[in-house]
Amino acid sequence: MTRTAVVTGASSGIGRALALRLARDGWTLGLTGRRVALLEQLREETGGTAFVQEMDVADAPAAMARLEELIARMGGADLVVLNAGTGSRNPDLAWEREAPALRVNVTGFAALAGVAMRHFLARGRGHLVGISSVSALRGNRYAPAYAASKAFVSHYLECLWYRAAKSGLPIAVTDVQPGFVDTDLVRGQDRMFWIATPEQAADAIYGAIRRRRKRAVVTRRWVLVAWLMRALPDWLYRRIV
Repeated sequence: MTRTAVVTGASSGIGRALALRLARDGWTLGLTGRRVALLEQLREETGGTAFVQEMDVADAPAAMARLEELIARMGGADLVVLNAGTGSRNPDLAWEREAPALRVNVTGFAALAGVAMRHFLARGRGHLVGISSVSALRGNRYAPAYAASKAFVSHYLECLWYRAAKSGLPIAVTDVQPGFVDTDLVRGQDRMFWIATPEQAADAIYGAIRRRRKRAVVTRRWVLVAWLMRALPDWLYRRIV
C-alpha cells in the first residue's frame, strides 16, 4: 500500500534529511518550501516521483491553500510533518527579528496544522507531526520569540492530540522536541558535543513516527537535558542559562 507524506520546510536541515529518510522507506512525498530549486534537487534524490509545492509559511492564507492543493494532488496524505520554522538570537528584542518567528512558528504553524487535522478527520485516519524544540520547555533570554513560539507549537499539538483522541479515529499527533541540530539557528555556537546532524535527528524522528509517539525529545542525549530543564528551580536555571 502506498504511504504518502508531506514535509514542510523540506529544502534544508531536518526537513530535507527526514524527506530522504522517508523516501528510503518507500513513502511517496510532498515537499514544500520557499526555495523551489532545492526542492527539485531533493525530488531527484528521492527518486524523481515526489510532489513539489512552493510555500511560504509566513503567508498563512496562501500556505493553507497550497497545502490543501498539494494534498489533493497526492490523493490524500497519511502523514503531515510541519517542520518549517524560523528563529534567531535576539537579546536586544528587536521587533524585526521577533516578528518572523511569530508569523511562521505561531500563525503559520496553526494554520497548516488545522488544514492537516481537518483532512485527517475527514479521511478517518492520519498522523500529524510538529517539529517544536526543547526551547519550548523554559524561557530563553537570548531568543524570546523562538522559545515562546515553540512553546505554542507544543501546546497546540497537545490540544490537537486531545481532539484526535475525542474523535475515536486512528489519528496520531506527535510533538517532536529536538535539541541542538546542525542548522543555521545554532551553527557557530561552541556546543558541538551537543549538536546532532540533521540525519541523526531525522532517524530519531522517524523512530517516533513509526511508534506514533505523543512526544519525543531528539536526539537521545537530550532526554536528560529536557528533564532537567523542567525540574530545575528558577533560581538555579537562571544561573545556568
